[in-house]
Amino acid sequence: MTSIVPDPRSHPISNPIALWRDPHLSARELEVLVAWVKCDSKTQVGMQLYLSIGTVNTHITRIRAKYAAVDRAANTKAALVARALQDGLITLDEL
Repeated sequence: MTSIVPDPRSHPISNPIALWRDPHLSARELEVLVAWVKCDSKTQVGMQLYLSIGTVNTHITRIRAKYAAVDRAANTKAALVARALQDGLITLDEL
């Protein structure tokens, strides 16, 4: 007897990144996220992007909220690094 439900193993995944839900970050949020992942501190991000620390914190708060909204919570910097890697925003060589 054949099943009407296809076997998921019979359909290879061509793009594993497509499995992750997109948090729809703005261009500036992406810029802040990548800079923060690569820097040691928010102060350095602010100096590099000409932003106040408060603005950097606001962007990071919004980035975390957007990831949480698509069930990909990132409550720590390490979790945000993982999300950036999963989404192809950075590579391990850039860390």
